[in-house]
Amino acid sequence: MEDEHGRRADSTQDRRFRAMVLLATFASLRWGEVSALRRMDVDLDECAVRIRVAFVERSAGGLVLSSPKSKAGRRTVGIPRKIVPILREHMETYVKDDPAALMFPGAKGGPIRRSGSNTRTRWVDVVAEMGLSGLHFHDLRHTGNMLAAGPVRGSRT
Repeated sequence: MEDEHGRRADSTQDRRFRAMVLLATFASLRWGEVSALRRMDVDLDECAVRIRVAFVERSAGGLVLSSPKSKAGRRTVGIPRKIVPILREHMETYVKDDPAALMFPGAKGGPIRRSGSNTRTRWVDVVAEMGLSGLHFHDLRHTGNMLAAGPVRGSRT
């Protein structure tokens, strides 16, 4: 099935999480940071994301907006130009045209919970199909840190 622009519809996955995974990886973000991002925090012209707050899930089930995990947590992070078109498409398709709108809202428009995203994305199944069983969302942050560090000095590549 194609839409009015000739693009094929992808009925096998919810594409709203594609931008979240890329942003979490290439900006080395924690779940609470990426889930708390608002439209005003993402500057696609400058290829930058501002981390100001993070969501914390309480054991009792509540979700609380708080400061990032550490003092250094409030920061501006550069993102690769290569993912900007994907982020732009995501913002045009899924994010309300309001500076305070969540970048990655849940099904009812509020904050997305980690457990909800795992279910909707079939995270465990998808990473297993990719041969990456046991990969956790937080591992994306570590991957981003390794990519940012670049090749290890003295290694042969």
